[in-house]
Amino acid sequence: METQISVDHVVAVDQRNARLKRSEWSKAWTSLLWARWPLLAVMLVALLVITALFAHQLAPTDPNRQNLILRLTPPMSEVKIANKSFTYILGSDGLGRDVLSRLIYGARISLAVGVAAVSIGGLIGVTLGVTSGYFGGRLDDVIMRLADVQLAFPFILLAILVLVVLGSGVVNLVIILSVGQWVVYARIARGETIAQKLKDYVVAAHSLGVSHLRIIHRNIIPNLLAPLIVIASFNVAAVILSEASLSFLGLGVPPDVPTWGGMLAESRDQLLGGYWWLAVFPGLAIMLTVLSLNIIGDWMRDFLDPRVRGR
Repeated sequence: METQISVDHVVAVDQRNARLKRSEWSKAWTSLLWARWPLLAVMLVALLVITALFAHQLAPTDPNRQNLILRLTPPMSEVKIANKSFTYILGSDGLGRDVLSRLIYGARISLAVGVAAVSIGGLIGVTLGVTSGYFGGRLDDVIMRLADVQLAFPFILLAILVLVVLGSGVVNLVIILSVGQWVVYARIARGETIAQKLKDYVVAAHSLGVSHLRIIHRNIIPNLLAPLIVIASFNVAAVILSEASLSFLGLGVPPDVPTWGGMLAESRDQLLGGYWWLAVFPGLAIMLTVLSLNIIGDWMRDFLDPRVRGR
């Protein structure tokens, strides 16, 4: 009889949790529909992700295929050579490469670097921040002093120095951008952990002999997710800008890999000749992506804050 009651209780708890999850998703979807601008931003980012995933199918041509005869062709131009018709929707660059194809493939690098750097940096930062805030003492001092040292050093100079020594490449770029992200997560996670470990339910878990790892996993981490998710959405946009800046300086990925920042760098010598599309289209891609991610971050911050939702 007692076994049946305990089983029924577990089933009831699971059903209640499932209803709560569905309710939260429903509230998020309703809030997104009413917000309008965040909905447009989500649609744009979703379109960008689909474009990056299916770049090989969507790109009109090979992004590195050169055709010097058709170099610097304006957008929406149709050129016939040897009974063959070539149409460049967004024009061609100084080497005759299709700008649209390079934009599509460039989305892969921007999103991959942004998500990878934020994920790795966030994982490192949250781990160090929670450890620092939960255990305190000398470990807390060491971790926070490391964070202070990194904040005192200009990140762009550190990135340039490391990339010059290690060389350009996607892996090296992700590593240096990840190193630049962990401090933000560590400081936020530390502050929230210090606040959470003083709560009654954490003190009660201690008194019952629950292990530190279980308390961190079950009681501390879930209460950190909301602010960390918001910070991550903003940081993806910041990392995309950093990747574009380093690629513009020639320190990002190799030249044969199309990136939005690299396209901007290649357009510098052509702008004075009136070839505006070489800079405008990659610049718009960066601007719209970063703007959309920032709008989504603003919406998530408001939605996850109960004080704002209650208004």
